[in-house]
Amino acid sequence: MNTLVIVLIAAVLLTAAYVFYGRWLSKKWGIDPKAETPAHKFEDGQDYVPTDGWTVFSHQFSSIAGAGPVTGAIQAAVFGWLPVLLWVLIGGIFFGAVTDFGALYASVKNDGKSMGLLIEKYIGKLGRKLFLAFCWLFTLIVIAAFADMVAGTFNAYTVDTNGVIRLADAAKTNGAAGTISLLFIVFAMIFGLIHKHFQLTGWKETVVGLVCTVAALAIGMAMPITLGKDGWTYITFIYIFFAAVLPMWLLKQPRDAMTTYMFIGMIAGAVVGLLVAHPSMNLPVFTGFHNEQLGNLFPILFVTVACGAVSGFHSLVSSGTSSKTISNEKDMLKVGYGAMVLESLLAVIALCVAGAAASANGTPADGTPFQVFSSGVAGFFEMFGIPVYVAQCFMTMCVSALALTSLDAVARIGRMSFQELFSVDDMTHAEGWRKLLCNTYFSTIVTLLAAFILTRIGYANIWPLFGSANQLLSALVLVTLCVFLKVTGRSNKMLFPPLIIMLCVTGTALVERTISLVQAFSAGTATFLVEGLQLIIAVLLMILGVIIVVNSLRAYFASKKNSETI
Repeated sequence: MNTLVIVLIAAVLLTAAYVFYGRWLSKKWGIDPKAETPAHKFEDGQDYVPTDGWTVFSHQFSSIAGAGPVTGAIQAAVFGWLPVLLWVLIGGIFFGAVTDFGALYASVKNDGKSMGLLIEKYIGKLGRKLFLAFCWLFTLIVIAAFADMVAGTFNAYTVDTNGVIRLADAAKTNGAAGTISLLFIVFAMIFGLIHKHFQLTGWKETVVGLVCTVAALAIGMAMPITLGKDGWTYITFIYIFFAAVLPMWLLKQPRDAMTTYMFIGMIAGAVVGLLVAHPSMNLPVFTGFHNEQLGNLFPILFVTVACGAVSGFHSLVSSGTSSKTISNEKDMLKVGYGAMVLESLLAVIALCVAGAAASANGTPADGTPFQVFSSGVAGFFEMFGIPVYVAQCFMTMCVSALALTSLDAVARIGRMSFQELFSVDDMTHAEGWRKLLCNTYFSTIVTLLAAFILTRIGYANIWPLFGSANQLLSALVLVTLCVFLKVTGRSNKMLFPPLIIMLCVTGTALVERTISLVQAFSAGTATFLVEGLQLIIAVLLMILGVIIVVNSLRAYFASKKNSETI
């Protein structure tokens, strides 16, 4: 089948979903453009910052469009491209976008409270503590997996078959991408200062943002830094430390805006390339319900696709950062629902690029999903006369930015989850140890240090746990949203199907993973550093998940309809 036809069908369905289903949800739940949002009510110049709707959209999209839609869709294609396509479209429209929009809506209507605080209000204090522990554990997995991906992407060295370390063939390209990433930080802060000082909006904001983006790209390609994986790992963690503690307007928001410009260029290049070349989808349509490498289609397909269809992590972004910057409630539709359907489109494009790169007999292209996607789109750019080095640098930076933008968001959310886990209402008279644990810098260091230890496992070993934890997190969020919508007198029936299905998927996936890890230990093929840590995390996730679900269901049946006015 022609890849262009697949992309066009997906684009039409996702657009129609936004126009009809997204707007229907807005009317059903009740969006009030005249209401005062938390960004205005609690403006502090740090987290609560009234922001233009498209800037918040850029932040939301660049934060959620991490490695998931590319890595997940391409990895899951071992079951065939049709099951992946169907799940991305159905999941994105009726599961993921609804969850993201619902989390954003509930948070905005509750003074910008994070999901943990929403759970305390609607489920109870025990539910909140358990959820925050679950979230913090989940953020460690995300940081470890994505940081390992980024460092591997920028790595300029390789080990040959004789164990000798030497410069990789793509050392210059990888080094340039890493340098561009560092310059993005510098130019993002410049962009943020200019934006705040001159109150830039509209085309002026776009022009300054594009100038900063192009400058970072040009200088980075001219002066690449050559470092190994460990060096880039340290730099990555230093960056996300600052991203977690600096004001949103100074680094996170301007960097997200600049990254979005690159993503638009990347997506446009892929779409135009598919339009001009219209290559065939060489991957098989369907390979069967079992794969020797991954396992059974249910539940593995769903947890592997992950962010391209539904993601609990997105709700942490919606309620943790975006809800505190929404200037007008009318912007919630494009930020909550719109960003997710665009991410689903990105997953479809990644699937089609991988399909075009596969050989005619259906054999997938060699390399990691990132490498397959990067080289495929870079090839499209080269068709239009763009120099090979420029195309490769741009695409390497784009795919690494997919992980970096999620990294800086999840580092901030991890820090906030850790703080909320130990905070009390009266922090002024709290114990000294509690104040220390809730200190912004201390909580950030603890979070990043724990995540750094997990990077020693490697992202390939963490990814199965990431997918399962991510989908379970979405189910926990959906339970909370059901309670919120019930007590505020709003319809919540559209949340029941995704809630039930996600609980079944994640429960099955975690049990299967635990059984396989136990079998590995029984066979003597497991190590504590890899399988041991995975087993501990898997068991903790299951225990926390079951307790939270039980408490949430009790709270749902005990809650009274129309008992709260918002």
